Amino acid sequence: MNTASTYDVAVIGAGLVGSAIARELSGYGCRVVLVEARSDVGDGISKANTAILHTGFDAKPGTLESRLVRRGWQLLSDYAGRTGIPVERTGAMLVAWTAEEAAALPGLAGKAIDNGYTACELVDSAEVYRLEPHLGAGALAGLRVPDESITCTWTTSLALATDAVNRGSTLLLRTRVVGASQHADASGPLTVLQTEHAAVRARFVVNAAGLHGDHVDALFGYQRFTVTPRRGELLVYDKHTRALVSQILLPVPGRLGKGVLVSPTVYGNVILGPTAEELDDRSATQTSARGFEFLLDKGKRILPALLEEEVTASYAGLRAGIGREDYLIDADAKQRYVLVGGIRSTGLSACMAIAEYVRGLLDGIGLRIVEPDNLPPAPRMPNLGEAFLRPYQDAARIAHDPAYGSIVCFCERVTEGEIRDACNSTLAPHDLAGLRRRTRAMNGRCQAFYCGASVQALFERRSTSPAAWADVPERAHEP
Repeated sequence: MNTASTYDVAVIGAGLVGSAIARELSGYGCRVVLVEARSDVGDGISKANTAILHTGFDAKPGTLESRLVRRGWQLLSDYAGRTGIPVERTGAMLVAWTAEEAAALPGLAGKAIDNGYTACELVDSAEVYRLEPHLGAGALAGLRVPDESITCTWTTSLALATDAVNRGSTLLLRTRVVGASQHADASGPLTVLQTEHAAVRARFVVNAAGLHGDHVDALFGYQRFTVTPRRGELLVYDKHTRALVSQILLPVPGRLGKGVLVSPTVYGNVILGPTAEELDDRSATQTSARGFEFLLDKGKRILPALLEEEVTASYAGLRAGIGREDYLIDADAKQRYVLVGGIRSTGLSACMAIAEYVRGLLDGIGLRIVEPDNLPPAPRMPNLGEAFLRPYQDAARIAHDPAYGSIVCFCERVTEGEIRDACNSTLAPHDLAGLRRRTRAMNGRCQAFYCGASVQALFERRSTSPAAWADVPERAHEP
């Protein structure tokens, strides 16, 4: 084996969790390779969820998930402030529509205390309607959770992966792992990961493969869980609806799960969803008429005025259910292998705490950890949130560079300067879908009908002639 091409750690999966782990380890003197089967970071489970930064108030007390979500909420909140990831602390309210649900609220408040969160507040019907006057009739009581927040999952994935690369991690896209074998050289044991292109050698391996985590686990001889994809469909309502709701409206969890919520987004929309449908197909991210009917029926009771407004878009995401109520994170010292499985929908909130935890496990099975020294500054991400200053609103920025005053996508107010900056960034998009996630271009009510050709022309200009924009400095990541 050629030790010159051997990494300290290979992290499989460049979603939120895998990118956070690569960032964490590369900050502790580790030579890391981040291996992703898809063509972009955060392009699997991580890109399609409710984008809520959870406090962990409703996790099962005493679980690893409870601990890591609580820690992750603080870590990601702090990181967002340093990197410009948009976060709005809107708060949330669980709304009780039946006597049974109202009776459950004090227990949920007690559960939050058991999880270390003490800010929940029980409110009566009058206060519920004072806070949310557009709610449907019949709400009996509520439980306020003031620190629940909304954020941008796309920007979070990109920030973590960019940070990892800036710290020295190697990112391999379109690189699917299909095999693993144990070897040794003069420096000790190592794993050779077979991919569709070439072999990847590493002393330690972390499996953060999400929906395909059980398949990767099997490469190391395990048959301990099976991923069951759970599809969640959501409807996105036009920005005019943002005035209808001030916070995240949560259902009271029941025997069948958490149910359907209504939430504002950092982009200025309102979402209704998700459904929860267990499937066999791990690529089934299409939406369905049955799912829409289900959501509209639920939404009619929660926020009837919402259903009178226009739906801008719909989408579906998959969650990796493994049939247990906690994360499955485990280290195999002999194979120098760590499984990170069963992360589900709380992965956004917990990802940075999961990364800390995995670093501790790897340290415990022999990975050499070096305390951070002279790390590059965290990347400054372009702002995609409506609550903060957007480039088209920034007179000083436009005066310095008129490209920020040249709007290309009018629905989302995305400028030529932002598209240029995305195309010149550390992790530039490989296609228009990646450009959407970096800029919001083509994500508005016209869904690219008016701006699609112009956006594509700008993207192709960069793709076919990078030098055309090379003399224009990138400013989107400045504080």
